[in-house]
Amino acid sequence: MAEARWLEVSLSVNGELAEAVAEVLDRYASNGVVYESGVAYNDEEDEGTPFGPVKVYAYLPVDKYLDEKRQRLSEALWHLGRIQPLPEAVYRTIEDEDWMAAWKVNYHPIPIGQRLLILPAWIEQEDHSRIAVRIDPSMAFGTGTHPSTQLCLEIVEKYVQPGQTVIDVGCGSGILSIAALKMGAQKALGVDIDSASIRSTRENGAANEVEDRLEVGLGSVDEVRLGQFSLSTASLVLVNILAPTIIRLFAAGLADLVAPGGMIALSGILAEQGPSVRAAAEAKGLVFVEQKQSGDWIVLVLKM
Repeated sequence: MAEARWLEVSLSVNGELAEAVAEVLDRYASNGVVYESGVAYNDEEDEGTPFGPVKVYAYLPVDKYLDEKRQRLSEALWHLGRIQPLPEAVYRTIEDEDWMAAWKVNYHPIPIGQRLLILPAWIEQEDHSRIAVRIDPSMAFGTGTHPSTQLCLEIVEKYVQPGQTVIDVGCGSGILSIAALKMGAQKALGVDIDSASIRSTRENGAANEVEDRLEVGLGSVDEVRLGQFSLSTASLVLVNILAPTIIRLFAAGLADLVAPGGMIALSGILAEQGPSVRAAAEAKGLVFVEQKQSGDWIVLVLKM
């Protein structure tokens, strides 16, 4: 038998904890994090709604740093567990020749709404009735598997108009910006405070052949407002982060990024956090348009 080359770490948690656990695992797993959840189907035409616990996976290389990484990871999970109880992490060795299969088995094409298709980069497109967004899910947050991302993609499909501009705050893998461009947006600006996300967005943009209309830069609301990029406002602003961060960004001037008459989609929000996020947005002059929900997660759409 071949020598084991990877240590799989996984935890099954509720939707509220999934993002926090993923953030901890991502510190020690250079290849990113995988989400897996159950899917419920209401009828034969239903495309599926995530439900139940979310299993979060990461893979650590078996090398001279493994013991130290595992110890530090265990300590980080212990500290997170003091905030809200966590199950024990499950560790499993993966043989080297099985690594790519173990990583990719959780990823399949994901239909979104009526026209979009999230397509893992290594899979050939078979359903040409949909507009494919190719994403390498090993590179950064925003793989299309999480309900908050799927909700925001549905909003992109619904509201993007040909020729409009888009600003994606916390772009992650670039999935939202790329989807908006493929739906007809003229230009998109994706910003993130994580340099790995910037690289990921650029590479995914090239894979989707939209790099000529996709501007990417390190930063957040302040940098956009200060004119460090070609866009300082846009007719559609996309924010798929976490509720407390979104509220802080409104204090930093997030609403100023929305052009007059423009719209903003806010995702990464648990249902019970919705009222506080909506209040923060409305305090800046935004007007509520609609709310969509998937499991524990919601997306809010407001207009300037």
